[in-house]
Amino acid sequence: MQNSRRKFIQNASLVLAGASLKPSVLWSKNDTIAKVKNLIGIQLYSVRSDMGKNPLGTLTELAKMGYEHVEHANYINRKFYGWTATEFKKVLDSLGLHMPSGHTVMDLNHFDKAKNDFTDAWKYTIDDAATLGQTYVISPSIDSKVRKSFDAFMFQVELFNKCGELCKKQGMKFGYHNHDFEFKEKVNGELIYDLILKHTDPALVVQQLDFGNMYGAGARGDDWINKYPGRFPSLHVKDEIKVAKGEMGDGYESTILGDGVVNPKAIALLAKKIGGAHHYIVEQESYQDKTPLESAKIDLERIKSWGI
Repeated sequence: MQNSRRKFIQNASLVLAGASLKPSVLWSKNDTIAKVKNLIGIQLYSVRSDMGKNPLGTLTELAKMGYEHVEHANYINRKFYGWTATEFKKVLDSLGLHMPSGHTVMDLNHFDKAKNDFTDAWKYTIDDAATLGQTYVISPSIDSKVRKSFDAFMFQVELFNKCGELCKKQGMKFGYHNHDFEFKEKVNGELIYDLILKHTDPALVVQQLDFGNMYGAGARGDDWINKYPGRFPSLHVKDEIKVAKGEMGDGYESTILGDGVVNPKAIALLAKKIGGAHHYIVEQESYQDKTPLESAKIDLERIKSWGI
């Protein structure tokens, strides 16, 4: 994800301010990973400009391409792309789309230590996710200040587990989505991603592995899947090419699946085999000579050919 996306999500989380339907029938909460149907979706940040101008038209185009699942990255004042959770659910239903996951940053401000409880604003976030039928409520960031203090960082990880308990009451799980810093920065001498995986309860917290984000930091998706088998139910499927600056300043930007250096097919299939993956979310943030929607269409065609 780009730095601009980090700021976008973080700003959205600051203005978080409820409702509940049962999750999609494709996502029975009592199913094990082995029983859950594999799905392919798209992170709507991939088409952020189009969603900003014409969200209904963009969702319609994605549905026509053959996408059945989408993942949001826009939750502001209890609205998704301008719709309340109930309204957005109706829009998605009308197009045959499902929302199994979404991205909303959960930080230390969402927990009231005096009350030893999450704030109402964060509880509304979980309620609205349940209304949309999500299985995973995913936070895609950890504040840089928190990453500089071992105590603050470990409290953040503890909150991941606590939020997992909160999500469990509505039949969901909490999730964490990586960027690049998890594979470069250490807390108390240990890589951040190792600490997250070691101290989160897999029964409550899932890991959404973005193996494109990690590439510029020198980390490889297959290495982490082999190191922590069964820990990655959800993937952000992404490919990368070498450029001057890149989306995160690491010299890489995302591209059409199969056109870059990541080998996303091999990693996705390894994750299916030993990583516990059943949830494959396409994300492309840079487009070279194509439009976002053109890229999304090609990405879907290619990932469908992999035999997932």
